[in-house]
Amino acid sequence: MNNLDGILSLLIACIELVLLINLLIFADKNKENVLVFLIIFLLTGYQAFEFLICGPVLKSSFMAYLAFADISFLPPLSFILVFSFLKIKNKTSILIFLPAIFFVMYYSSVINQFAVVKCTVLYAAYNYPLGTVYGFFYYLPILASFLLLYSNLKKNNHKQTKILLSGYYFIVIPLVASFILFLLNLPGLLNVIESILCKFAFGFAVALSFFALNNRHLNE
Repeated sequence: MNNLDGILSLLIACIELVLLINLLIFADKNKENVLVFLIIFLLTGYQAFEFLICGPVLKSSFMAYLAFADISFLPPLSFILVFSFLKIKNKTSILIFLPAIFFVMYYSSVINQFAVVKCTVLYAAYNYPLGTVYGFFYYLPILASFLLLYSNLKKNNHKQTKILLSGYYFIVIPLVASFILFLLNLPGLLNVIESILCKFAFGFAVALSFFALNNRHLNE
């Protein structure tokens, strides 16, 4: 083990925690901002889990499961955030949480199949069951949220839309790159995509912070 394994995760977790505390103090407590708080809290939690996982003591299947349980709720929360921001009224949108709930419950019964196969300064790699199915339900809400914001930007060139959309670029670009590599039969990035995405999601957290601090103007 490299003594610096997971150090980047610790750094990002600390910065995201500062962002979260700052928002809790200075941002309005409206619906969209509360969703932002939850998303940044989960991002902070994942980075903290990854730092602990890459340490010499807590590299266990259970810790890997907790990390996945944490990030499983990020896509549906971000999807609901976009729905709320765009004022889309759809009572069935709450069903977007069902896949996350299913996987958290299913994975709790097969925790021993989780394995941390590699840790580096930059990322961690995992083995876990139903990886392809999980990936489909994980990334679909992210892409849907991005496309909804992008289509809205063409109709309404609002500053808040630009800020929120800029955050999504940080998670959509590595996702698209990973699928391109997969099509080229170079699936290396796919094996560590969850960890890589959560590193890039630091940019998403920063954009969400700016969004939340400015969001008070939309609710006055």
